[in-house]
Amino acid sequence: MSPPLVSSLATLPDFLAYFASAIAFAALFVVVYAWTTPQRELALIRANTLAAAISFGGAFIGFVIPLASAIAHSVGLLDCAVWSAIALVVQLLAFLVARVLLPDLPARIARDERAAATLVATLSIGVGILDAACMTW
Repeated sequence: MSPPLVSSLATLPDFLAYFASAIAFAALFVVVYAWTTPQRELALIRANTLAAAISFGGAFIGFVIPLASAIAHSVGLLDCAVWSAIALVVQLLAFLVARVLLPDLPARIARDERAAATLVATLSIGVGILDAACMTW
């Protein structure tokens, strides 16, 4: 191998560690979010309920944005894990805010009401962007 290629690949173990952590945290988010929200998003998505996909997809994007910021700005895997956990909690809080704004939110998503789902997605993504920006200290 040529020396530039060897030096480029020198950080491959770090890349793999961060990428594996990101996949693990993303999977953890999916499990925790699906478990804590009253509607069963994954079952609704399997039943072709677009509102559930919009809501869940927005929450996922709202989590992944700060997860990427945590990876980019952390000083190590433990630091990254702490900020990823904070991002997860912030997304759960965003859903609680949506529930305050629309107390009947789970039923509306189950009825495939896309306006309610779009509100959840928008709040989730907006909060995720703010969360990511706050991690740049």
